[in-house]
Amino acid sequence: MISQRTSGLNAVLALCQLLLAGALFWVEVFVVLVVYKTGIPLRQSYVVYCAVILIGLLMEMLSTKRFDSGTIHRDWLAAHRLSLHQTIFGAGLLLIYVVATKDAVISRVFTACFVPSLYVLMFLTNRYLPRVLGKRFFREERWEKTLLVGRVAKAEALRPWLDRKADVGFRTVGIVCDDDPWLLEKCTYPRLGGTHQMVEVVRQYGVTQVIRTEMPTTPDEQHFFVEACDQLGVRLLVVANLPERWGRPLTFIDDDGVRFIGLREEAMENPFNQLIKRVIDLAVSLPVILFLLPVTTLVVWLFQRRQSPGPVFYRQKRAGLQNKEFEILKYRTMRTDHGLAARQATQNDERIYPAARWFRKLSVDELPQFWNVFKGDMSVVGPRPHLIEHNSLFARQLANYQVRTFVKPGITGLAQVRGLRGEARNSEDIANRIAADIEYLENWRPALEISIILQTVLHVLRPPKTAY
Repeated sequence: MISQRTSGLNAVLALCQLLLAGALFWVEVFVVLVVYKTGIPLRQSYVVYCAVILIGLLMEMLSTKRFDSGTIHRDWLAAHRLSLHQTIFGAGLLLIYVVATKDAVISRVFTACFVPSLYVLMFLTNRYLPRVLGKRFFREERWEKTLLVGRVAKAEALRPWLDRKADVGFRTVGIVCDDDPWLLEKCTYPRLGGTHQMVEVVRQYGVTQVIRTEMPTTPDEQHFFVEACDQLGVRLLVVANLPERWGRPLTFIDDDGVRFIGLREEAMENPFNQLIKRVIDLAVSLPVILFLLPVTTLVVWLFQRRQSPGPVFYRQKRAGLQNKEFEILKYRTMRTDHGLAARQATQNDERIYPAARWFRKLSVDELPQFWNVFKGDMSVVGPRPHLIEHNSLFARQLANYQVRTFVKPGITGLAQVRGLRGEARNSEDIANRIAADIEYLENWRPALEISIILQTVLHVLRPPKTAY
């Protein structure tokens, strides 16, 4: 019922925005081209321009799943972001159309006036129109008089959500609970009785909806709530507190008629997202391989000839996607006779020849890994690939360590741009890096990928203290 109210209100809001944007378009056409007589003739092309802009706005609304969203109340910042996004879609599609058709009819004066006006219209409607529509569609006779059932602490945690749902007609009449008196002092809702009095309270106050603040703990309790609410003819909502019981966030999945509970969302399981990520990888790695690697290879070879003769490149087995081994390629930065490949590099490590300290600090030694990216063993962004020996060691120390292997390893990552690089001195260092890696795979999106790449460039220009 909640989703129907919120998604329906969002759909009405979207329809109003499309109608208002169309009206704004023709008002400005009239003002700019007719009243002020800019010299640009009013042609049928403007009908096409209007249609293109409205299609752009509709595409934005569909792409962000606005009609499925439970968000209606928006603060200033949220309204600004949404409005800017809408304006970019509407004006952007118009620009693409004009360029693609080599259109020379559209007035630049009109365009310069309309685009800012469109943003202002979207901002005002996103900020204020939902409440106006909510009052129109959910008048007093459509109010959901809501009774909370459960502990005070859980009910208080719901207050921000209930306040936002006032836009769709939710009104809280009070709470029935069995908490101790000292806990009731912290309750901001009217206490209307104990849990055993729920049926009487529903009848007395004309309650139309009951919200159980946490899942029933026994079958008998569950049966009581379902049967009582059905007999009373009131809606029953139960807050899903499974994440609290499991001690971690959960993902609820409905696939082909079967419902599951998962531990996390994984955007990189989406083939389209994989394609986007692969395009980014190739767009970054190819220029590096073609133009940068030949130069840096020559420079590294010259320094190695003087300070540490031996092979230019260093090959080593690392753990990749799903722990599958692959051979990583790097510039050799250590002497060939140290015999301690499994030991982590430390500050002032005696195994590193002098020039290589700068190579490592500036991440020059990582550049050959772009060949691994090109081959598909690695990605530009992802968890750093560790030695097989280190993988086994870290997995014993941290229960969720292997989760990072759900995605390809990368040259850089969220942990690295946060300064979590270099030697891992203790379990806390490892845990912080793993947390960043898991955050990346759970929240992947193209904007995050590009942001990490840009931040990495800044880190190369201004290396952190942990780069050695």
